[in-house]
Amino acid sequence: MTTITDPVHGIPVRLDLDAAVPAFTKALSHLDTTTTRELDRVGFPTALRELVRLRASQLNGCSYCVDSHTFDALAAGETVQRVMAVSVWRESPFFTDRERAALGFTECVTLASQTRVPAEEYAAVAEHFAPEEVGALLALIVTINAWNTIGVTARPWEPTLRQ
Repeated sequence: MTTITDPVHGIPVRLDLDAAVPAFTKALSHLDTTTTRELDRVGFPTALRELVRLRASQLNGCSYCVDSHTFDALAAGETVQRVMAVSVWRESPFFTDRERAALGFTECVTLASQTRVPAEEYAAVAEHFAPEEVGALLALIVTINAWNTIGVTARPWEPTLRQ
């Protein structure tokens, strides 16, 4: 097994997935593009997409994705205060009921092996989103969880400190 070590921090890159299974990473990228198109089609807010991506990445412990989606959320118009509060959204007054439903659903789906996605969580998201929006949100959560799993397992990317 060949590992590449980051010269600055010593974080090993375990697997270059693009080199090892290029058809898979191409397919996952296509899934990501398709998910974004579905989110656009149903009018799902860009900033909320990034909060969902960020929350799932936090739960999954994907350093690269947390970094990436923090900046993506800011670029989408989120405030620093809301981005910092997404990890404690249940205790924060900064989120609407609709956003809370999306974040709660994100947590339940991301932790599905533990939560089994209870009926009340599904009902909460269905109360605030049309079926097409729930479908697009579920696609988003599944896709970011796939990217997170790759990031945590293979560590093919490392966040870089931005000045």
